Amino acid sequence: MKIKPLFDRVVIKPIENESESKGGILLPMAAQEKSQLALVVAVGEGVNFDGENIGMKVKEGDKVLYGKFTGTEIELDEEKFVVISQTDILAVIE
Repeated sequence: MKIKPLFDRVVIKPIENESESKGGILLPMAAQEKSQLALVVAVGEGVNFDGENIGMKVKEGDKVLYGKFTGTEIELDEEKFVVISQTDILAVIE
């Protein structure tokens, strides 16, 4: 199944945190924080504001940092995605 976001929405796939610390200690799921890094999977066309199209600043394949409590989590074909507004993206990681 394919998903196409509308307006200024972005579909991202969270990048899972590592389950092992840098020192080699295995971390239980309860001790791991929710990842805020994600890969952009799909982007909308932008939003019209006062007759002017405000373009998208991210593109498919970008690695981004997003707000911790933002977006709507969905599951498609047994994969987890988050749909967020472009304004909820804090930075593009290069």
